[in-house]
Amino acid sequence: MTIGAERPRIEAILFDKDGTLVDFDASWGPVNRRVAERLARGDLRLAHRLLEAAGHDPETDRVLPGSLFAMGDSISLARTWSPFLPGQPDALRLSREIDRMFVSFGAGAAQPVCDLPALFGALRAGGLRLGIATNDSAAGAEALVAQCGLHAHLDFVAGYDSGHGAKPGPGMLTAFAATIGRPASVVAVVGDSLHDVALARAGGAGLAVVVKGGARVDPTVAAAADLVLDRLEDVTGLVPKLAAG
Repeated sequence: MTIGAERPRIEAILFDKDGTLVDFDASWGPVNRRVAERLARGDLRLAHRLLEAAGHDPETDRVLPGSLFAMGDSISLARTWSPFLPGQPDALRLSREIDRMFVSFGAGAAQPVCDLPALFGALRAGGLRLGIATNDSAAGAEALVAQCGLHAHLDFVAGYDSGHGAKPGPGMLTAFAATIGRPASVVAVVGDSLHDVALARAGGAGLAVVVKGGARVDPTVAAAADLVLDRLEDVTGLVPKLAAG
């Protein structure tokens, strides 16, 4: 589907965060390394094993599309990492520690892919309801919202731990639709991974949109989506009056 093709009426957009609103590698490469090194207690060989197990190449600081770092949540990360760590710590307790480190080390580190306040302001002025749904923690999502000054533009912010479930389940989309009092069929889900497309499909969204931008979008993700955008800013084309303006 292209911007000009026939499509459902869109009244709201639910955005993924990492890889969609922010440049994933620039924002999280150094943070991933710090978290792994902290958990490994300075053992660089162990830290490299943790990074590689999650899909992060320690040499390039790049994350593989479809990997645990790209699509998973902290509980999944903790379950993967626990067997590598001394004493094999409890996964739930470890996930909370991982969340705290990501929020602490990632504070102010996010590199937005564009002028998010301007984009969100334009979308909001065009009558759209807006939300963010991420497999990061709710605290991590709120940190980006605060860093970029997006509170005034958003109706909904949720992480994997907000009580709606994680992607690829439909919970965050269902909760967003309930929050704005509109059916999911008028919502466009905008992301960069198969989990985002799956969220849209499972929840009955009107559109599943993926953004290429500077990210590495797997061809299978593009093929599964209804629409592929070159840049996040092109999302304004979902609303005819914004595109015309």
